[in-house]
Amino acid sequence: MASLRGIQQPELSKKLFKLIKSENHAIQAYEVAGRERISIASQLSDWGEATNDDAVSDLSDKIGVLMSELGEQEDVFAQNLEDYRGILKQIRNTESSVQPSRDQKTKIMDEIAKLKHKDPTSTKIVTLEQELVRAEAQNLVAEAQLTNITRQKLKQAYDIHFAATIERAEKQILLARHGRRLLNLLDDTPIVPGDMRPEFEHVDQARQILNDAEEDLREWQPNIEPIHSSAGAMGVNAMPVETSRIAPSVMSEDPAMAQHETITQSRITAGEGQHLAQAQLPATGEVHDGPYTGQSTYSQSETA
Repeated sequence: MASLRGIQQPELSKKLFKLIKSENHAIQAYEVAGRERISIASQLSDWGEATNDDAVSDLSDKIGVLMSELGEQEDVFAQNLEDYRGILKQIRNTESSVQPSRDQKTKIMDEIAKLKHKDPTSTKIVTLEQELVRAEAQNLVAEAQLTNITRQKLKQAYDIHFAATIERAEKQILLARHGRRLLNLLDDTPIVPGDMRPEFEHVDQARQILNDAEEDLREWQPNIEPIHSSAGAMGVNAMPVETSRIAPSVMSEDPAMAQHETITQSRITAGEGQHLAQAQLPATGEVHDGPYTGQSTYSQSETA
């Protein structure tokens, strides 16, 4: 069915249709990777408990908590990519709406050329030439709308994409650094047969590392260069405000465009941070929501 939709796409929008479809596959892969990471974290905790080694059991459980948070970051990233993908669809839909005006213009030009070759004195040529003038005017508006939408939405889409990539990377680095702190609590000094391992003395320190990780995630803020835009002067029909009153729109109505117009903030799921929060229940007695957010920086500059 998807292949059939691809074949039915106007020529102008086929390449972007294919890109958007490929992005959907990539997003699904991130979602699967996140679920697998959470599952592996649970398996690590179960294995650690089965070793009958207090230190290994405690640390593997806490490392599993951090690994689960890494999995949650994949899911957040996938949701942000859905926002980016939705904006690309606006460009694709605009391309699809412009194709008929191009086709109409080409069709009339072909008819005129054939008629001039077959019957140069035909009175129908004048009529077709008048139709061509109207078709060219309509196409001129459509092409202007297309380039306006393409440039604005391309900046918006990849602002979201790159902001989400930075958020994911920085939070993964944060979690990984705390994971390495946990590893340094494990004494791997060799023992000889018959010797007993000393009691694990870093339970409180390990718990504090998880507290630190939770706090760092909660306090994380994006620190990225803003993406500037001059598209604030564009009217509802994708034309400059001063000309939008007289320029007719030839684009079909697109509900998705209105839906995604204001999407500039990375999406945070309710579950993000829950693994760290739940891990602290014995020590704190409450669950933290982990209200840390990241956002894209796309901003429209007002023009007079």
